[in-house]
Amino acid sequence: MSPSSSERPLVTVVVPTRDNERTIRACLSSVVAQTYEHVELVVVDNHSSDATPRIARELAGTVVVAGPERSAQRNTGIAAARGEWVLWLDSDMVLPARTIDVAVDTALATGASAVALPERTVGEGFWTACRALERECYLDDPWLHNPRLVRRELLLGDAGFDLSMSGPEDADLRMRLRDAGRHIELAPVIVDHDEGRLTIADVLRKRYYYGRSIPAFAAQHEGAVSAQGRAVLRSYARNHRRLLRDPGHAAGMVAMRSLEVVGYALGARRGRADRARGTKG
Repeated sequence: MSPSSSERPLVTVVVPTRDNERTIRACLSSVVAQTYEHVELVVVDNHSSDATPRIARELAGTVVVAGPERSAQRNTGIAAARGEWVLWLDSDMVLPARTIDVAVDTALATGASAVALPERTVGEGFWTACRALERECYLDDPWLHNPRLVRRELLLGDAGFDLSMSGPEDADLRMRLRDAGRHIELAPVIVDHDEGRLTIADVLRKRYYYGRSIPAFAAQHEGAVSAQGRAVLRSYARNHRRLLRDPGHAAGMVAMRSLEVVGYALGARRGRADRARGTKG
């Protein structure tokens, strides 16, 4: 039997952000509009220079200023949380109204310690459509989805997000939870990720930035980078019919992923140099 509404656990939604006035209102409004009744909303702003803090104060119960990176912001939000469960979102994500209900039901029904929420890309332009097609290949692959709803007790102290990573920190948490024997379940709900109008320059900049954390991630999880790559390729193979139905965007997806590999490699080279100098870069 499902617990009554009054017995449902409190969920703290943590949203790290910086200069995201284009998307943050839709993101926070979707949290406020959840059918789940026991939600607190914590926004952790990294010294935004646009209207982001004003919008956050309109909609969130708690707004904290902290940085310097997303991992630190998430840890700050977790420390401020009162909920039994913590759910973190990027500020360009929008939740369907029953997302938290479905995620909590999934956790309670399966005994999971963490729940992943599949995403689909929305936005405009050719490259955004290529990203959307790519994400469609992952929707039913539990191994490739990182958790977003986790019991707060599992995230406190050193168990939170690794401050040496910005990009791979989600995969790092997933692997640490699994290594500890924690069950991660995939919720039957899809979150919208508003990536706007992607350009190749945008993609390369982000992958270079994320790539700088790959040496730290690889040092913590031997063989994980290549294993992730193989899992992605298997997803493409399983979805070959989907890709063949849209050959133009499929070709663009392949080109974009190839350039992303270059961005990751260049970023990783910079990350290794930073580690050799004993700095985070």
